[in-house]
Amino acid sequence: MTAPTTLAMINLDGPDPCAQAAFYGALLGWETVHAEEEYAMIAGEGAPIGFGRVAGWTAPPWPDPEGAKRYHLDLTVDDLDAAVARARELGATVPEHQPGQRWRVLLDPVGHPFCLCPR
Repeated sequence: MTAPTTLAMINLDGPDPCAQAAFYGALLGWETVHAEEEYAMIAGEGAPIGFGRVAGWTAPPWPDPEGAKRYHLDLTVDDLDAAVARARELGATVPEHQPGQRWRVLLDPVGHPFCLCPR
């Protein structure tokens, strides 16, 4: 029997890999394990996250009812309000449109949406 597929890592595109790694590393408490102009990576509990530079990259609109659904990260937290405040201190923004009441959608410093969800 063939082994199941496993998640090796997640890669996010953007304009500044080192800045993205710094933001998510601080948010998750993970270490930057690789950083250069074109690519950076953080690692901690779970699959590592890589960040690649894409020339001319633009943030996905939020919300975008006319566009195709893109992926986003769901991160679990013990204290939702404290986690939102910490993410904002690190440079995230909270968009006006919130599709639910139990979690919060935020935008990272380059515009990727992500959710903070109660554990």
